[in-house]
Amino acid sequence: MPRASRPDGGGWAGPGEGSLREWKTTVNEAYRGVLEQLVAMSARLGEPERDLVILGEGNTSAAVDDDIFLIKASGRSLVGCGPEAFVAVRRPAVMELLQRETATDEEIKAGLRAAAVDPEAAPPSIEATFHALLLGLEGVRFVGHTHPTVVNALLCSRDAEELFAGSLFPDQIVLCGVAPLLVPYTDPGLPLARAIREGVEEYHARHGVLPKVIFLRNHGLIALGATPGEVESITAMCVKSCRVLAGTMAFGGPRFMSPENVARIYSRPDEALRRKLITK
Repeated sequence: MPRASRPDGGGWAGPGEGSLREWKTTVNEAYRGVLEQLVAMSARLGEPERDLVILGEGNTSAAVDDDIFLIKASGRSLVGCGPEAFVAVRRPAVMELLQRETATDEEIKAGLRAAAVDPEAAPPSIEATFHALLLGLEGVRFVGHTHPTVVNALLCSRDAEELFAGSLFPDQIVLCGVAPLLVPYTDPGLPLARAIREGVEEYHARHGVLPKVIFLRNHGLIALGATPGEVESITAMCVKSCRVLAGTMAFGGPRFMSPENVARIYSRPDEALRRKLITK
């Protein structure tokens, strides 16, 4: 899905093609609007009572346009975060890192620093690579990566693959999509971004649609949305579905909905309308 672009239809200037001041002036309105939404979404995801993250866990991002995205800076906390917790990054430069066959940790860190719009800004999160990838998917403008306790309790279990093999109830399908995507544990950074890319490609080939949520084994979850509300709603529904899933263990284990029922729920016009209203 196309992002907001410059009035003249061009892309944003890269290093040496325009000053930082010119860039900030040109995109001031769009940049501020997206930043405000991202800060608000991130602060809500970081609320301690929601038990989604603690300390410096998790990260969030948002697309300003096709070329620029905002992401939490390395080491910053989502808890009580403000605008200073985020850094603007050139997405094409980060995607170039994904094309490298090999790269050391230091090379990746240097590449992410070089991708920042402001060279004096704090370095982007090491997970900027998978955020850049996911923000390039159709319909994705916001990404929320959290580590909810109840979700990780299941993702860290021996039977995670079986537990995340299907959907349990209609509203889970309405918000979280036709099926969960479970990615095996992979070293954070470039290896994880590549594993996510492979998982998304396989998911799309199998289901004909893109995932709305990605579960990372022994790590956490990623919610993808067109709006902050969609990311927050998906995250909340994932937490609820995992609580329900954990509860089924006391009564013989989960009974997943059939593929036919899942397809019916996902394609119903009234459910599509509900999804749109819920995720505004």
